[in-house]
Amino acid sequence: MKAFIVNKYGKKEKLQLEEVATPNVADNDILVQVHAASVNLLDSKIRNGEFKIILPYKAPFALGHDVSGVVTKIGTKVSKFKVGDEIYARVSDYRIGTFAEYISVNENDAAVKPKNLSMEEAASIPLVGLTVWQALIEKANLRKGQKVFIQAGSGGVGTFAIQLAKHLGATVATTTSAANTDLVKRMGADIIIDYRKENFETILKDYDVVLNSQGTKTLQNSLKVLKRGGTVISISGPADPEFGLQINANFFVRTLLKLLSSGIRKQAKRLGVNFSFLFMKAQGDQLRQITSLIEFGAIKPVIDKVFPFEQTNEAMAYVETGRAKGKVVIKLR
Repeated sequence: MKAFIVNKYGKKEKLQLEEVATPNVADNDILVQVHAASVNLLDSKIRNGEFKIILPYKAPFALGHDVSGVVTKIGTKVSKFKVGDEIYARVSDYRIGTFAEYISVNENDAAVKPKNLSMEEAASIPLVGLTVWQALIEKANLRKGQKVFIQAGSGGVGTFAIQLAKHLGATVATTTSAANTDLVKRMGADIIIDYRKENFETILKDYDVVLNSQGTKTLQNSLKVLKRGGTVISISGPADPEFGLQINANFFVRTLLKLLSSGIRKQAKRLGVNFSFLFMKAQGDQLRQITSLIEFGAIKPVIDKVFPFEQTNEAMAYVETGRAKGKVVIKLR
């Protein structure tokens, strides 16, 4: 089969389209014929080598985390799927490789594709959907009547997060450019801040939750908009000691994570607020709950561009510009 491979880490390194062996299917695995895969900034960061400390992939390896496709083979112990099922998934860490014609997926990481979505739309959902679910529902326990600030509302995570927060009954503030105001308004944003002209930390006050997806300065300012006891959940770092325990990191890595996050954790403590880092995990059961919301009409995918499989590097480059409205998808079939 054909797959896009990382042969060498580096920002300037391009993925190489190569012929590789079709993945093996373990007892609890399903073999998926890939129809579409979405591109995430995580893919770029892994290729660049930015996650080597916590995800030490050994090159060469296939890249890609999100997938939609058709089950063509099942393991001997698989009980949730059958051959011919249309599925979507964010595959587990160390099992990535959706930029390929086939991928083997643990059945617990997958869900049946929403009936009302195309393959391309379905592929756009898993990573951002699970990230938002685990941030707003698992960690923040966001409830009706609360206020949440979602940064970068027109991006892949932002468009999903606004819709889920509104479904939960929260008041939503977000940042975007003037050109994307109508988009985030359609998603349900109540307060829209033009980040090029306004500083959100001077406008927002007494928020319950912040979903941080930006850099250090934005994260520091985000702490200031929270009420006492409020929570900022960062998906862009820095990783904290709790995350080190979650991934069973060695002593050196845990110590490094503690040092890297010490400044923001101390600032949060001084302000009487909470800081938490989230690196989402594959979770088929949660994806099934997301499917229900999609089929109900509470969540709609937002796709900026669809690239043919052969243009996977171009799709990666477009995501890296940071200008995508919603998600970028690669189509194989």
